[in-house]
Amino acid sequence: MAKKLSFVIIIVLLVGGCGASQAPKEIAWQQCSGTRAYEHVAKLVGFGPHPTGSEALGRAATYIESQLHEYGLTTEEQVFTAQTPFGPKQFHNIVAKTRVQQGGPDQVIIIGSHYDTKLFTNLTFVGANDGGSSTGTLLEIARVAAGQPNVWFVFFDGEEAMVEYSNEDGLWGSKYFVEDLKRKNAVNQIKAMVLLDMIGDKNLDVIVTGSLVDKVFDAARAAGFREYFKFAGNGMLDDHVPFLRAGIPAVDLIDFDFGSAPGLNDYWHTEKDTLDKISPHSMEIVGQTTLRLIELLQNQAAGH
Repeated sequence: MAKKLSFVIIIVLLVGGCGASQAPKEIAWQQCSGTRAYEHVAKLVGFGPHPTGSEALGRAATYIESQLHEYGLTTEEQVFTAQTPFGPKQFHNIVAKTRVQQGGPDQVIIIGSHYDTKLFTNLTFVGANDGGSSTGTLLEIARVAAGQPNVWFVFFDGEEAMVEYSNEDGLWGSKYFVEDLKRKNAVNQIKAMVLLDMIGDKNLDVIVTGSLVDKVFDAARAAGFREYFKFAGNGMLDDHVPFLRAGIPAVDLIDFDFGSAPGLNDYWHTEKDTLDKISPHSMEIVGQTTLRLIELLQNQAAGH
């Protein structure tokens, strides 16, 4: 009788294992620290301007990878050359992936940020907010979510246009990343792409644009930060757009009103985009909301 009972238990366990995938463990989203994120930004700003192809960008990349390795993540580099208004340039994306948990297609969640700063020859642009705040926050998100399955943290090079955004200028890193997914027939692996950009403003007012807008609002509400997020149409051109064009659900979280007073935007792409203009609290709000969004999307994928 005991042998028969053991056999039944084994059968039940095997059948249970073939059903819907288990929900990942809860994310300790409240551990996401704006202070830690700010410290990362200070380090990046300390490298000075770091546009595509610069030695300073190489130092920024080394720093980003070192932090990801500290979190127990392995990294991949996407190094490629593309034609730009200033001739061929080499670009360098950084990708960190958490453990794989099998469960069918549409499982991977990508969280992204660009880490290059815009090229200027007439001013010193360190990009504390534009590039720095989202990169520092993404590093902190990676620390907290490193144990979650099927999450990719992607640091894009070449988001900034060298002259003016067009099909031939800007978004090089994200366009290459999506084309690489297509080459590998891996587009259907991606459940969602979440982009962070310019999220350090002290007067935080995040525009949510793209698809997944309602999911972002749900996550913000769950984290207690709903009032900081609003929908303002889908006209924003940013690193989420190549994903949308490939049919991948993608959303951009961006505070594009960055200035000395509402509506002026007079800090954007100027020498005034410095550490004193950004807030650890703002980065913490966006970081914690993004972690709640990851949790929500993972539970949805697991059928819970």
